Amino acid sequence: MIFESVHNYHEGAIFRQIREQAPLFPGLATKPGLLADVACVALNRMTPRYVRNNVDMAFYMDDSELANQRAGVKSAVDYAFAFVQLRSAQDDSR
Repeated sequence: MIFESVHNYHEGAIFRQIREQAPLFPGLATKPGLLADVACVALNRMTPRYVRNNVDMAFYMDDSELANQRAGVKSAVDYAFAFVQLRSAQDDSR
């Protein structure tokens, strides 16, 4: 069996949102490892939705659900940047 097509529906949206917001966090944007941490924190704040094709999920969501999903992604990424930035500053001060 081939499982490479199975993934978390939110990954692409989270990654795009991180790329969009990264310039606002220059202390993190230059450190790929910290951006990966931001992605992990943000993804862990979202309810996982595993799909084979993103279009499958989007097809069954109405406009309200899509808007809620976008807002959830933004909120999760905002939280993740703040969390990782704070932890990074604490680590740097040690």
